[in-house]
Amino acid sequence: MDDNVTKLIKELDAVVGKNRDSRMAAFVVLLSDDQNAARATLKNAANTHGIKHTPLTVFENSDGPGKYRIAKDADVTVLMWVESDVKVNHAYSAGTLNGKAIATIVGDTDKILN
Repeated sequence: MDDNVTKLIKELDAVVGKNRDSRMAAFVVLLSDDQNAARATLKNAANTHGIKHTPLTVFENSDGPGKYRIAKDADVTVLMWVESDVKVNHAYSAGTLNGKAIATIVGDTDKILN
């Protein structure tokens, strides 16, 4: 949870808030082997940055669910889908999520709005 991840979450949360009438939703899953520390990190981020429309959750290990096929070298993965059909899949290695990437991800939300 660095500054860029937090910025991404804030921007996506704002998009979700603006598109609630379209039933747009989002959630964040932090993969961690230390659930207590991860929950505290997410709670702090939600409170500090006013995350209102996006649940922040923890998955029980750092590998993630097998069926999601998350890239092992990805530090951040963003998936967007409509009715089980993945429309957007971005994976970023450590340090590569930046302002330009965030703008691309936020722009890609158009691909899932009906």
